Amino acid sequence: MEEKIDLSIIILSYNTRELLKKCLDSVISDLQLAVREKGRGFDTPPITNHQPPITEIIVVDNGSTDGSVEEIKNEKLKIKNKDLRLIVIENKENVGFARGNNVGLKIANGRYILFLNSDTEIFPGSLKEAIDFMDSDKTIGAMTPKTVLYSGKIDPDCHRGFPTPWASLTYFLGLEKLFPKSRLFGQYHKFYQDLDKPHEIDAGFGTFLLIRKEVYKAIGGWDESYFFYGEDLDYFYRVKQAGWKVMFYPKILLKHHKGGSSGLRKESKKITLASRETRIKTARASIRAMEIFYKKFYKDKYPNWLTFLVLSAIKVKGVFRLLKHYINK
Repeated sequence: MEEKIDLSIIILSYNTRELLKKCLDSVISDLQLAVREKGRGFDTPPITNHQPPITEIIVVDNGSTDGSVEEIKNEKLKIKNKDLRLIVIENKENVGFARGNNVGLKIANGRYILFLNSDTEIFPGSLKEAIDFMDSDKTIGAMTPKTVLYSGKIDPDCHRGFPTPWASLTYFLGLEKLFPKSRLFGQYHKFYQDLDKPHEIDAGFGTFLLIRKEVYKAIGGWDESYFFYGEDLDYFYRVKQAGWKVMFYPKILLKHHKGGSSGLRKESKKITLASRETRIKTARASIRAMEIFYKKFYKDKYPNWLTFLVLSAIKVKGVFRLLKHYINK
């Protein structure tokens, strides 16, 4: 079975039943119909007779209480393709994003592994297209495609630089927003690069992160020091440290609700079911993630005075982020 499977899709689920249903519907439809359609921001003829990848979908549920597991089992009944199987793993509690993905990784058999958020919907033909892109260059270790939000705007986090002190400072001061094409002030998302052509990047995001199985074997799984946020940047950093390319694919393969599980994002404010307790917990985790990443990769690269300033700024930002969620019930 291991040699046969092209793709293992790992979807982590936490109280996003309706979003998860749409996500699974889009994946199953893609893999069963295998039809590429126009209308994703680029001109390409429909393909109706190509062979879809042999795939396993591994849904890891992090102790959901909204009926998500039952919904997954309903989706399993829709599968008519013998080359597609759906596996459900039920964690008893919310163990976080990194640890939850690692649970799925341990049983993944595909030559490629895709980490896919439950608040996404992929477009028909996207999975085969992503695999074909990886197959075109054996030096590519990981890729993220151009992704749109439900508003139709690009999700900026699909194209990122690493959060160095300068990149973070210019981003949080709003200088990148004022000068988005500036190499000096736009290091956080690097929008001065051509987003209509494939190219190397520092990092994409864990929303749609496709890696080779060899990458996992070489660098291991996600760092479980992170509970939520930051773990994908950490993974991209380690992929590049190991000598692999991280690539941005310029065609739109999916749309993203953004923040469906955490409840922290304005993009999904109207549809998220995240409780106030969950929002506060993930807000704390997001601040903690900044500290973990900086101490792990940058602490020894910069002088002590700069490290002190950076960590102090993170704490100040954390106070304001937490206050917002304590005030907003």
